[in-house]
Amino acid sequence: MPDRPTETAGNGRPTLDVESLHRLVLQSLDDDQAVEVVSIPLAGKSSIADHMVVASGRSSRQVASMANKLADKIKEARGRAPRLEGLPTADWVLIDADDVIVHLFRPEVRTFYNLERMWAFGDDGKAGAAATAS
Repeated sequence: MPDRPTETAGNGRPTLDVESLHRLVLQSLDDDQAVEVVSIPLAGKSSIADHMVVASGRSSRQVASMANKLADKIKEARGRAPRLEGLPTADWVLIDADDVIVHLFRPEVRTFYNLERMWAFGDDGKAGAAATAS
């Protein structure tokens, strides 16, 4: 799916196209030493987003820190804050940035829910390539 054109937020700052937002998410998670970062392309599979990123932190504290930093970076780049769920306990934090959805987990919680497997339909059991921020 081609990048969507850059639009202007209500404050006059440009918003990010989908691929730039995706790169920002991956880079932020890499900077914060997220573990087992996986990016799952959803274009053609679901209308909820173009990308889903799943990553782990080593503790609830790290998960919360990564989520807050990522939300701040997205807000700065897009001019509006993403929606966050699960931050108080930080076992599983969902960051909904419209075209990119991010799930941050503690390792035990990630293993229990196994989102990568659920979204692997049509990929012969492969959830998507491990993401590397460039």
